[in-house]
Amino acid sequence: MNILTLVLTAMGSVLLLLFLVMKVRMHAFIALILVSVGAGVFSGMPVEKIAETMQKGMGGILGFLAIVVALGAMFGRILHETGALDQIAMKLLQTFGEKRAHYTLGIVGLICALPLFFDVAVVLLIGTVFAIARHTRGNVIKLAIPLFAGVAAAAAFLLPGSAPMLLASQMGADYGWMILIGLAAAIPGMILAGPMYGSFISRHVILTLPKETGENSHKGQLPSFGFSLALILFPLVLVGLRTLGTGFVEQGTPLFHWLEFIGHPFTALLAACLIAIYGLALRCGMNREKIMDICSAAIQPAGIILLITGAGGVFKRVLVDSGVGPALGNALINAGLPIAIACFVLSAAVRVIQGSATVAGLTTVGLVMPVISELGFSGAQMAALSICIAGGSIVLSHVNDSGFWLFSKFTGATEAQTLKTWSVMETILGTTGAAIGMIAFAML
Repeated sequence: MNILTLVLTAMGSVLLLLFLVMKVRMHAFIALILVSVGAGVFSGMPVEKIAETMQKGMGGILGFLAIVVALGAMFGRILHETGALDQIAMKLLQTFGEKRAHYTLGIVGLICALPLFFDVAVVLLIGTVFAIARHTRGNVIKLAIPLFAGVAAAAAFLLPGSAPMLLASQMGADYGWMILIGLAAAIPGMILAGPMYGSFISRHVILTLPKETGENSHKGQLPSFGFSLALILFPLVLVGLRTLGTGFVEQGTPLFHWLEFIGHPFTALLAACLIAIYGLALRCGMNREKIMDICSAAIQPAGIILLITGAGGVFKRVLVDSGVGPALGNALINAGLPIAIACFVLSAAVRVIQGSATVAGLTTVGLVMPVISELGFSGAQMAALSICIAGGSIVLSHVNDSGFWLFSKFTGATEAQTLKTWSVMETILGTTGAAIGMIAFAML
C-alpha cells in the first residue's frame, strides 16, 4: 500500500476517533475498538491478523498497568481513609502556604517521578492533590495540572527515566549532556505548563473533588506526618534503589536479580499496600471488614481506567503494525526540514497518530538515525536531538493516549475539559522542552 493511503488512513482514524468520542458521545472504549478495526482494514492489514494484533495491543499495555493501577488505587484509598494524605497536605500548606501550593505540587511531581514510570507516579501522588484541594477548597485543576506537568517532565526529559534513557542509548548521546539539557528542558517546561498554565486554565475549567475522594471516614487521631510521608516515599525508594543499584551492580549476579525484583513497581506497590493495611489501617482502629470494603471500592473505578487505556493500546498496536509510522516518517524526512525541527515534528506526528510517547520516540529514532548517523554529530549534539524527539513525543495528547484517560478519570474531567487542560499542558511542556533542545543543538 502506498504512503499517501497509509497517512490518510492514520489521519482519518484520529479524526474519526475524536468525532465519535467528542460529538457522537460514543463510549471511549467502544470508539477505540471500532476505529482500531477500521484502521486495520483500510491500511491493508490482512483481516486474519487484525484480531491477533488487537489482542496483543490490549495485553501489552494491561500486563503492566492492571497490577499498578489496582495496587496503587488500594494503597492511595487506604492513605486517604486513614487521614495520612490529609496530614501530608496540611504540612505542605503550613510550610509553603496556600498561594504556593501549586508550585509545590509541580516540584513534588518532578522529583518523585524520577525513578518511576509515569502511570505509577500518577497513581501514587494523585491523592495528595485531592487532600490539598479538600483543605484549600480550591479548584482541582489548579493543583492537578502542576503535579501532572512535573511527572510528565520527569518522564520525558530526565534520566534515569525509561523513555529518555532509551532515547539516549539508541541515539548514542552523551549521558552527562543528556542530564544537563534534560534539566534545562524539564524545569522551565514544568513551570510554564504546570503552575503558570494551571493558574490560567483554572479560571475557565472548574473541577470539584471526585465523590470517592471526599471527606475521609477516619474520625480519630491522624497518623504522624513522618509516618505518613514515609509510607508515600516507601515504594518510591524501592524503585529508586533498583534504578541506582542495578547501575553499579554487575548484571547476572544474585544481588542484581534481587534488586530488580525488590524494586519492580509490582513488588514495591504490593509491599506498600501490605504496610498500609497492617501498619496503618489496623493500627488506626479499622477492622478487617472495613479494610476489605475500602480495597473493593478502590478497584471499581480503576476498572474503567484500565479498559479504556487498554483500548488505546489496541489502537496504537494496529497503527504501528500496519506500517503507518514508517510511512509518515519517510514523508517528513524527505521534506527537507532542519534536522532538529524534523526530529521534533516527526516525533509529534507519530505521537498524534498512535498515542504512546515511548513508541513515538523510538519510532522517530529508527527513522532519523540512518540520516544523522552519517553527519558526524557529537554525543552532546545527539543529546540535544534526543531532547527534541522527547519533546515531540508528548505533545498533542488526545483520546488515543493512556495519559489522557488517566487524567480524565482520576480528576473527573470530561473529554472536552481534558483536551483544554491535560492536552494543552502536554503540548506546552513538549514544545518548551524541544525548543531548549533546538537551542542547545545550535550552540553545541
